Amino acid sequence: MKLKKLLAVILSASCVMSLVACSSSTPATVEEDTAADTEEADDKEETQDTAEGAESDEAEEDDLSDIIPEETVTLDVYDQLANYSGEQIGWFAKVMLDKFNVKLNIIPESEGTYDTRMESGNLGDIVIWGNDSDDYIQAVEKGMLFDWEEDDILADYGSYIQENMSKALEKNRNLSGGTIYGFGHDVALSAEDVQSFFYTWDLRFDVYQEIGAPEITDLDSLVEVLAQMQEACPTDDNGNKTYAVSLFNDWDGDMVMFVKSTATAYYGLDEFGIGLYDSETGTYYPALEEDGPYLTALKFYNQLYQRGLVDPDSQTQGYDGMSEDYQNGTALMNVFNWMGSGLYNTDNHISEGKAMYPVKPSEATPLTYGLNVYGGNRIWSIGANTEYPELCMAIINWLSTPEGRLTAEYGPEGTCWYIDDNGYTCLTDLGLACKNDISTELTGDYSGTFDDGSFQMNNTTWSVDSTNPESAVNETFNYMFWNSYDTEAGSEIEAAWRTWAGAESADEYLRSGDYKIAPGTTYSAGTHSDELQVIWDQVTSCVKTYSWKAIYAESDEEFDSIVAEMIQQANDYGYDQCVEFQENEAKIRAAAEKEALSGN
Repeated sequence: MKLKKLLAVILSASCVMSLVACSSSTPATVEEDTAADTEEADDKEETQDTAEGAESDEAEEDDLSDIIPEETVTLDVYDQLANYSGEQIGWFAKVMLDKFNVKLNIIPESEGTYDTRMESGNLGDIVIWGNDSDDYIQAVEKGMLFDWEEDDILADYGSYIQENMSKALEKNRNLSGGTIYGFGHDVALSAEDVQSFFYTWDLRFDVYQEIGAPEITDLDSLVEVLAQMQEACPTDDNGNKTYAVSLFNDWDGDMVMFVKSTATAYYGLDEFGIGLYDSETGTYYPALEEDGPYLTALKFYNQLYQRGLVDPDSQTQGYDGMSEDYQNGTALMNVFNWMGSGLYNTDNHISEGKAMYPVKPSEATPLTYGLNVYGGNRIWSIGANTEYPELCMAIINWLSTPEGRLTAEYGPEGTCWYIDDNGYTCLTDLGLACKNDISTELTGDYSGTFDDGSFQMNNTTWSVDSTNPESAVNETFNYMFWNSYDTEAGSEIEAAWRTWAGAESADEYLRSGDYKIAPGTTYSAGTHSDELQVIWDQVTSCVKTYSWKAIYAESDEEFDSIVAEMIQQANDYGYDQCVEFQENEAKIRAAAEKEALSGN
């Protein structure tokens, strides 16, 4: 289904419905002669360039000529979102070297990193924030970030951002006390755009079929189905035991990520401090509410564990271990598409008739997000003490152009994607192979796998579902909705899923049921007082520690005892003060959502 058809469906639907993300499609056939394919893509790209576009490109190069260093420099990227540490390698490193003559040193967030860098007086050259609240505000107040209007660097080297993301810049100005220090992620060209689903309830559909595709209504019935699937498929590609899920704790924030994300996928409630939030009603659900969404999702994972369905290494293995499990077929279900089908649906698995596709519990009402012209809460910024503010600005600006956004998402232009004579965006065969299997080797001027060189900053400028501001045919950045993308089933297993789902895509399937939408707004989380921050840290540490203990409980009685102890200890730390703060935040967010929905 094309995006304009999807938008028609969404605009006619009420906001009481909930949304889930699209799964990876079945890989198309990849021709062996990728070099020839790349050359053809380059030819097509060259023929569609207009004289005006060529002049624009030349002007851009002239604008940057005074800041491109003669000798290669290394820029430190302090990145609270990164899953990677060290120098960017592979194809994206070569793009940066060719275009800006820079290397990128990625510095991820870990315990004490923020405090250490703040104390040193140097956050880095490019600084990427996990949210726009406490850490970011503190950095602003202590003068640790570069003013984007100082010496006109925004106008001179960030002109694309200035011309196309003005509302996102103004949101940052208002947030930051009247000065622009950056902008938030996932900017949209239009507030009418809507995200594709990423809470998809991906399930090994071949195994599900093998056990007769029993109905899944709720979390309890999902546990039973997963137990049957493990029995039908007891070992993975390497002969190791299979599980329903494989987890990791690298991304736990105020709560355990998989627990709160499952509550989001099931109830359609957004993560909101120490709890969840319903955009339909403006209601805040504290994490430790008896029989509330967080504790219900926590019990779901404990039920899986008691049935031998949780990888026992989940708490200690980290992100990489989880990824390997899904790539190898060790785990049979994931609420996220990019962890499930995105990792499992390789050429080899598809050719063997194996794949993960969405199979949603019928009572689930997953959440999706309305796109936001003001941008989200993950901020792009520049460190105040960088020696290269203009260069940093130019890089962020390029990442905000369609060329930069498409490159970060799909790989090098010409090698992995191009614009055809009619203005349509197209993946090359190699680009499609890389999208469907990140272990695909690049060719030509680039070496290594797509995954080796993937964009390690792990943040976005434009939302992938936003309309491309330079598209002659109003396409988004999402290849699954491009006119050039083949929507025919690419395999027997995909065709079987389509027949079962009664839909041609994950989006169409998930939009046919109930879902919820959290609209994009100017809301930014409030900052904590020093006293509240101490309490907050103690409470969140307690919630995470005891949640993991509860997942690993050997019995219902042990689970209940651990949860009771968690609640008692959190109350002793001052949990009620955290709840009071967040309930007030819910009122502020509800007002911002009401304003956004009214069009003001």
